[in-house]
This record gives sequence, C-alpha cells and structure tokens, in this order.
Amino acid sequence: MVTTLTRRELNRATLERQFLLGRVERPATEVLTRLAGLQAQTTHTWYVGFQSRMEDFDPHEVGRLLTDGALVRMSLMRSTLHLVSAEDAAWMRPTTQEVMERDLSHGSHGKATAGVDLEAVVTLGRKILEERPLSPTELGDQISAHWEGVDGADLAYVVRCLLPVVQLPPRGVWGASGQPVLAPADTWTGLPMAPGPDRETLVLRYLAAFGPASVRDVQAWSGLTRLKEVVEGLRERLVSFRDPSGTELFDLPDAPRPSADVPAPVRFLYDFDNLLRGHADRSRVISDDHLRGLSSRNGMPPATVLVDGTVAASWRVDRSRSTPSLDVTPFRALGHAEIEEITAEGTRLLAFLHPDEESARLRFTDPA
Repeated sequence: MVTTLTRRELNRATLERQFLLGRVERPATEVLTRLAGLQAQTTHTWYVGFQSRMEDFDPHEVGRLLTDGALVRMSLMRSTLHLVSAEDAAWMRPTTQEVMERDLSHGSHGKATAGVDLEAVVTLGRKILEERPLSPTELGDQISAHWEGVDGADLAYVVRCLLPVVQLPPRGVWGASGQPVLAPADTWTGLPMAPGPDRETLVLRYLAAFGPASVRDVQAWSGLTRLKEVVEGLRERLVSFRDPSGTELFDLPDAPRPSADVPAPVRFLYDFDNLLRGHADRSRVISDDHLRGLSSRNGMPPATVLVDGTVAASWRVDRSRSTPSLDVTPFRALGHAEIEEITAEGTRLLAFLHPDEESARLRFTDPA
C-alpha cells in the first residue's frame, strides 16, 4: 500500500533538504550543489538565500568563488539565470539546452531571426567572445554587421540561448557592480561542456533537493518536458508516495523525511528563492490565496517570510529614509511568539544586509 504524505510532512521534507529547518556549517559550494543551484537573475538578492541557510555566511567568499570561476551565473532551468558550480554547469547546461532553444523559438527574438542561419550566428558569436568578453549590446552590434536588417539584440539573444555563456564578475559579486558581460562557459571555467544531456542525473539531483515530488514538479522546476519516461526508467531506484490529492510522488529511498511535528524556524526568503520555484504544486509551502497575492506585473515577486514553514508575510528593505528599515507585511494575524521570532530573524538579516547601520530597524507594516 502506498503511503500518503500530508502537506505538512511534504513541507518538512523540502525544508530539510533546502537547509531551512536549521542553518548548516558547510562550504558554500557544497551547499549550492545540494540545493541544485540558486536562481540568480538579480545581481545580489540571492545572497540572502545563502544567509538564510548557512551559519557564519561570508558573502565575500562567494564573490571570490565567482571571480575565480568556481561558481558561475548562467541560463539553465526555465531559461533563467542560476548560480551553480562550474562542475554542475558543465552538465546542467547541455541537459537544459532544449529549454533555451524553446525560449528562443517561441519568443519575439526567434520570430525576428526567422530565416537566419542560427548556426552561423553562434559560430561567429563564439569567435567574437573568445577574443574578449562583451556585453550583449556590444556582441549584438558586432554580429549585426554581418546580417543586414536583423537587430543586434535579437542576434545576441540567439547566442545567449544556443551557446553556453556565463555572466562574468564583477556583476553578481557582493558589494560590486557592473553591466552584464558574456563569455563562453568552457573558456571561462576551463571545463568542457558535456557532450549531451543527462536527464536522469537532473531528476535525481532535483529529488535530493526538492523531493518528494511529482513528474509535473520536476518539469515545472527544470522547464523540461517529457520527463515521465525518465522517472519511469528510474522507478526501481526510487520510492513512491501519494499527496493528499492522490498525485504520485517520487523520492530517493534514503532522503530525509522528517516528522510533521519537527519545528520550523522563521526564515526570510529572497524574491526568487528555490522554495517558491521548485514545484508545480506549491501548496506545501504557500496557500493558493497567498500565492495569488505574490503575482506581480513586472515579473519581480516580493521577498517572503516563512513562519512555521509556510509563507506568512512579505518583506522589503526601505532605503527612502536616512536609516534603512526592514519592512515586514504579514498576510495573516501573527501571534506574539511569531512576532518575536520574526523580529529576531529580521534583525539578523538587517545585520547581514547593512552591517554598518546600527540604527537600522525592523517595522511591521499593513498591506498596501
């Protein structure tokens, strides 16, 4: 008989694997690998993803790893920028390549380059970037000289989708800034790209970081399709469960699945945190009503606060005053103990974000 896992049991299992039941004392690269990467399309908010999961986190160490090429920011799952180790980038990019190809073909850039020899564009783009890294605008300007009537931005996007490229530091380095600058991933890291996709490894790594989960969940996280046959091929190596709605969930046999009564501490999540990007069915961490409230017109979701393992508030840093404040907007009535725990954790986050602002404070605000 297949065991049915409650929402709370699923919640605790995922929080444990995402290092959100307790901070860990591990190297940043190991944490990142266990998380199957962090979405990093913003330049710095993802550092909060480390801060919420690691004891004594040093953002400058991650900046050094980026600068040295041990970590990279590149388009991977869902065709969005992710921070991963150089070793993971070497196989993850070929595995998610079809996602980038679909992004190109279904979007405006694909329509604008219809009829263009895309292979020739990529070959020229690689040659140009091997000479020196360039911004997308600079790259597009150079390529467009060879394709009259095609906008440089569209040609640069072809390269971004069809050639594994990374965004170079100082962009993304803590305390630094810079425009996006691209270089071929293999020349930057010194590691060749894998010759083809490894969908089985991607599924297994996903389950280790996000399971138990359904086929739809892993497809939603990765952007890949037709993963049912991959999961079926792995079935003998997996265990299966049901969620409360009857959906079959898969997991690694030895993966942690804590009891539902394990305490979950307050944690502040960044805007694109893994926990809200890892499943098609996100009910294990957020209610449908609260999920609808996170939708945004500009594609930038608010950062959120976990209370007892589920999303219960949003947060933002208000820098409009002489002293910054961390503003927390609850989605529901909070108990006194919850307010105290949010205040303590938020004060810790403020000390991380603004270590030189001793007068920075946390405020609870009403929804707009």
